[in-house]
Amino acid sequence: MSSELFAAIGGWMLDGFNLVVLAYFISLNSVYLGMSLLAFGALRRYALRMQTEDVAELMAAVGMPPVTLLAPAHNEEATCVEATRSLLTLRYPEYDIIVINDGSKDRTLAVLQDAFELEKAARAPVATVPTAEVRAVLRSRRHPNLWVIDKANGGKADALNAGLNYCRTPLFCAMDADSLLEPDALTRIVRAFLEDSTTVAAGGVIRIVNGCRVRSGVVEEVRMPKNLLARIQVLEYLRSFLSGRMGWDALDATLIISGAFGMFQRSVVTEAGGYATDTVGEDMELVVRLHRYCREQGRPYRVAFVPDPVAWTECPESLRVLGRQRDRWQRGLVESMWRHRRMLLNPRYGRVGLLAFPYFFFLEVFGPIIEGLGYVAFLVAVILGRASMPYVVAFLAVAFALGIALSFAAIGLEELSFRRYPRFRDIVRLLGVAVIENFGYRQLSTFWRIRGMFAKLRGATAWGAMERRGFEATRGG
Repeated sequence: MSSELFAAIGGWMLDGFNLVVLAYFISLNSVYLGMSLLAFGALRRYALRMQTEDVAELMAAVGMPPVTLLAPAHNEEATCVEATRSLLTLRYPEYDIIVINDGSKDRTLAVLQDAFELEKAARAPVATVPTAEVRAVLRSRRHPNLWVIDKANGGKADALNAGLNYCRTPLFCAMDADSLLEPDALTRIVRAFLEDSTTVAAGGVIRIVNGCRVRSGVVEEVRMPKNLLARIQVLEYLRSFLSGRMGWDALDATLIISGAFGMFQRSVVTEAGGYATDTVGEDMELVVRLHRYCREQGRPYRVAFVPDPVAWTECPESLRVLGRQRDRWQRGLVESMWRHRRMLLNPRYGRVGLLAFPYFFFLEVFGPIIEGLGYVAFLVAVILGRASMPYVVAFLAVAFALGIALSFAAIGLEELSFRRYPRFRDIVRLLGVAVIENFGYRQLSTFWRIRGMFAKLRGATAWGAMERRGFEATRGG
């Protein structure tokens, strides 16, 4: 084969792949645009309903179901006391708190004992989901509704299963031990179960606490973080929750509930087998499995997203720690999609099988590889002179300009709905971040996700340590 023919074939392959990349960006951003439009309508309808609906009357009529908060903690000495104090301030008539110390090697258990005067107490399990050894059950002398389970390390899912075994209420709220719930968060998220008795799970909104002023476990003032990486994550979370999850909820196809804040029917989760301990994405895997379980059992159900209950969480402020987190998220996504692959394009599983599952399977699992190779192919095409001006314009438009516009839309949804950032300069900073993140950060994020996929193929199971500064250290800019 002559060198000219070889070069021609290589050029055609490059051109063909670049068209595939364009198709990927168009498909991905079209879904994002559709979700944003659906979210706008859904948020507007939700706000109108809240204006006309007497929530207090609804709750008085049906009664407030008791709830148990499950908060796994592993090496959380910097944040566990402040987070637990925030749970004790919740405005809800009847609830238990179970903090599960999952074999921490730091002073997590000691600081909890000192802060809340814990002592050993009797509490019989009501379920038998297998877990690592439970060494002790403790109760606070100062707060009778606060319990701590001390157990051998088994991972977050195993800790949640231990808490599930000791949960006595019909509903439980799974959360992270380093998250702060707003005082009315439980009241707002329980509404999904009161309005629709078939609801088996509901997720709330996760927001970034970095930069906010926190006192006694309560976010007193919402402010933008000083750290640029944290600011980018603020924007990511706005896109993910207000645009993405609100849009999927409008389609009744919610596939993800964040492990940092979700409420579930205890009986259904127990029947489905509890949390899977052989995945690093136990939160998504459980929700996908609940969809599958209820569909296969012929059980009417709903998985909901509620846009106003909020949990505040500390996000990573270093590339190293953030990279580990995104690597783990991608591995968890791959595990969930592969484990339940029979749902893909299967009409038996309704809109989840026909819409949500294909989106996550094709665009979120394999998308990073296409996107990463696409950046390389674009540069090669430009260097070799094979990139025409229309192609360059089209690539920049769908890869960058449309992405910036979608971020602007997410900020607009925030301003039109909840306006958590009251300072004008914080909104300006978010708009600036919407531009900046596309040049360097987005490509780095794609690399982390690709790394996560290959780590999964190698059989990696590591969770990855998260570094915590503590809530009192957060100050705005």
